[in-house]
Amino acid sequence: MAEKKASPTYFGLRSEIQKGNFRPIYVLHGEEPYYIDQLSELIVSTALSEDERDFNLEVYYGNDALVTDVINSCKQYPVFAERRVVVLREAQLISKQQGHKDDLQLFKHYAEKPLASTVLVICHKGGKMNAKQFTDVMSKANSGIIFESAKVKDNGLPALINTYCTNMNVAIDNKSTMMLAEFVGSDLSRLFGELDKLRILVGDSGRGITPELIERNIGISKDYNNFELEDALRRRDAVKAYRIIDYFEKNPKNNPIQVTVGVLFSFFSNVLIVRATKDKTPAALMAATGTKSPWRLEKFSEAARNYSTQACVNIVSYLRECDVKSKGIGSRQAPYDLLRELIYKILHS
Repeated sequence: MAEKKASPTYFGLRSEIQKGNFRPIYVLHGEEPYYIDQLSELIVSTALSEDERDFNLEVYYGNDALVTDVINSCKQYPVFAERRVVVLREAQLISKQQGHKDDLQLFKHYAEKPLASTVLVICHKGGKMNAKQFTDVMSKANSGIIFESAKVKDNGLPALINTYCTNMNVAIDNKSTMMLAEFVGSDLSRLFGELDKLRILVGDSGRGITPELIERNIGISKDYNNFELEDALRRRDAVKAYRIIDYFEKNPKNNPIQVTVGVLFSFFSNVLIVRATKDKTPAALMAATGTKSPWRLEKFSEAARNYSTQACVNIVSYLRECDVKSKGIGSRQAPYDLLRELIYKILHS
């Protein structure tokens, strides 16, 4: 039985393209547009110089392009250049025009024997591309690569941040990782933009990205944020917890109650999982909580030692109740009064 090929990663593909190693066909599809845009732009900028693009770059858009025209363009030879690049953007719109549901399947004939001097890039956003005949032929002929740009879940952000920093050759500590994951979230364009800015600020100092650097340049308080609130509750540090809520109340724009409740709900749900999981080995607990960080797991485990199973059940219930009230259902309490009440309930569980 043939061994299944590993799916390409964004960072692996980026490195390959930067080295000038191009595939005849790239299918970039999925729900996360950031990776699709970045890779397609990188292919164009790396494969062709600015002067070469006038005659050797063709860009089509799915709302008005015909696949036959794209294919004919792919079959043309480059002019005074090593290669030609053909990009089909918004390929998901192809099937919505002129009633042709299977237009993308027409690429299967080209995929059997693509022109070696052409790089075809198909960008399909909003989900997986449904053109199995084409992708099957491409895989069988080994004529290209299929990259799925999947949405990053919140619990996968810390690992993504660490991977990005590793690829930039810059160090980042655990607290900084969690600050960025919690404050910036899964807007990858903004997240990587902030990381790029921090990398430039670090320069060749060898210091790495620190909470102090983030606080000075991104505006996230290193001492008063949801991550620190999580830590205060984990340790049952009432003074620190209420101090953070006071800070949130004075800075409501950057600290909306719904985000805080969501962060705490995720944290205490994982603490409950740690309490309820019979196999207490790190591997089993990491699988159960969905975290890949031993450091993060230790936070859950420490909180599990400070809160009983019943306390965790009650806290999850309090968080659900607070979330509903924060949306104006069944309560007229001010948002941060709701948070203070929630913190009191958690600390006394």
